[in-house]
Amino acid sequence: MEYQTLGHSGLKVSPACLGTMNFGTTGGVGSCDEPDARRIVDTFLELGHNFVDTADAYTGGQSEEILGRAISGKRPLVVLATKAYLPTGPGPNDRGLSRVHLTRALEASLRRLGTDYIDLYLCHQWDPHTPIEETLATLDGFVRAGKVRYLGCSNFTASQIVESRWAAERLGLTPFIVLQPQYSMAARAIEAEILPACERHGLGTMIWSPLAGGVLAGRYARHAVPAADSRMGRLLASPVPMARAWAEGLLKDRTLHIADEVGKVAAELGTTSTAVALAWVRQRPGVTSVIIGPRNLDQLHGNLAGFTLDLPPDAIDRLDEISWSPDITAVTGMSLGRHQQSHS
Repeated sequence: MEYQTLGHSGLKVSPACLGTMNFGTTGGVGSCDEPDARRIVDTFLELGHNFVDTADAYTGGQSEEILGRAISGKRPLVVLATKAYLPTGPGPNDRGLSRVHLTRALEASLRRLGTDYIDLYLCHQWDPHTPIEETLATLDGFVRAGKVRYLGCSNFTASQIVESRWAAERLGLTPFIVLQPQYSMAARAIEAEILPACERHGLGTMIWSPLAGGVLAGRYARHAVPAADSRMGRLLASPVPMARAWAEGLLKDRTLHIADEVGKVAAELGTTSTAVALAWVRQRPGVTSVIIGPRNLDQLHGNLAGFTLDLPPDAIDRLDEISWSPDITAVTGMSLGRHQQSHS
């Protein structure tokens, strides 16, 4: 296993990160029961991978609870990441990045996970209602208390990354070492400003939705309604407008056209669309680790095939061209050309 250093830190993580949003059967898109979840975690760790990601809001807290039981007795083997921001109750202080909410959220996560420390604690998204100085001071207190080892953020813009970094430097607080952004052939906008900001300010990346919700894995066809038990089917039926909009956006012709080309490349290489889509993300500049979200062991092994597949240069060129989008503009410092790609 070739571990990667996460941002400007000494923390070593596997290129594959096990995402556990599916762990549990209520409160979200989860559909992986505890026995299957434990088999997935055991196999992932046995194969030498060490990076696992969850969040307090996943499946109403079930994800953390199931994961906590799954890693009991194996805690030193795991680089454990969890996140806070999303609502955990009906009250006005049951969400966000305020000192009140973050303090409550961390204690609840520690309890559900059955541990006394979190390796990597992330802000699930930017909070426009809380000063970033308050958030960073609170997180720094967690680090100083030994309850958290490292800090990160998810879904921040380039300007929010820079503002956070400047505030940490100005106040002498613990900085973020990682960003968790969406990135795939269907969603490449981060190449314009966000990835260069991460490189400039010492943040590694842990990528979410590298398969574009399964669309790039070839699971969905044009003019066909997604199955009710599929991820897109569950998202389209979600009461959350943003979830429905995200799914609808991924099922548009552009993404399905990219998925067709991914399938052609996979057939030529004698592998799967899943492996090709994951390998493309893994080989991009600035990518440290890629989050996978298997619901069973077969999916786990199928996902992990993308971490041993090295796409040939001509395949990368084809996929780059088919997935190029006008919203990728003014890319500086991190060329899209394959000659400057690395496995960092």
